[in-house]
Amino acid sequence: MAEVGRSSVLLGRSGVPVYGYRRAPGAPPITALRPRDAAGVIRHHRHAHDFLVLCLVEEGGGPISVDGREWTLAAGDLVVVGPGQVVGPGALTDGEVWSVCFPADVITAAAPGTFRSWRAHPLLFPFVGGGAGGAQRLHVPDADLAGFVARFAALEQELRERRDGFHDAALAHLTLLLVAVSRLAPDVRGSQLTLDEPLLAAVFATIDAGYDRPMSLRDVAATVGLTPGHLTTVIARKTGRTVQEWINERRMTEARRLLIGTSLPVGAVAARVGYRDAGYFTRRFRRDHGVAPLQFRQAHAA
Repeated sequence: MAEVGRSSVLLGRSGVPVYGYRRAPGAPPITALRPRDAAGVIRHHRHAHDFLVLCLVEEGGGPISVDGREWTLAAGDLVVVGPGQVVGPGALTDGEVWSVCFPADVITAAAPGTFRSWRAHPLLFPFVGGGAGGAQRLHVPDADLAGFVARFAALEQELRERRDGFHDAALAHLTLLLVAVSRLAPDVRGSQLTLDEPLLAAVFATIDAGYDRPMSLRDVAATVGLTPGHLTTVIARKTGRTVQEWINERRMTEARRLLIGTSLPVGAVAARVGYRDAGYFTRRFRRDHGVAPLQFRQAHAA
């Protein structure tokens, strides 16, 4: 796993070093590494970061261990690693791997106060919802792999060439990359995220089946056979989010799709994603995205 920046090295769980992100004056706190560069910064001991990491396998593959979860990766696999997760030594030494590293505030600082924390940011939720260990292994479809590689490459080129306006351009490239990753993440709820977590699978299946209707924590708990308090504790521990936050995220995922892909009025979108009150839906959408639904649609118009 690539490691950048070691302005501070702290001892985390069981004495594992936690590396901090080193910020360079005048440059955005984003690091993008080409496959031929990533090999030079691989750590050959167990370690963690205080920043977020994306790794995309373009060719080859190899083993990786994150917070005790062992995977053998192949071309198209995309690993999402949140802060504090322990990475095994010498991960991905045999693959052609693109890496992007950044602290969470590079995204959240653009709209202070909009989100309760980086864990609630819609572009960063893939770094939260990884089951017991927190990390996620997503898979980019073969038809989309070249496009993903191009996004990593464009970000790396912008940061390397440092042309006029590169700070804003790099943030824009990172945002587009995170949007692409977030569109992969819902599929994980039925695959890697839930392979070893039958309770998570049941919860997400319940949400998927009923998010378009009024749904509460009590409804989900009754379906999976747990008390609301017990379910709240388990889901928060395993995913870092509450059941209600997952219901809202599923609704907002569909709302974004409908706003971009259809011409339905906002009231109709609200109804289709389980909100009877269009005004409440608009307020909730603005709270989560920083803009109203119609502004979001206009910003993503072809």
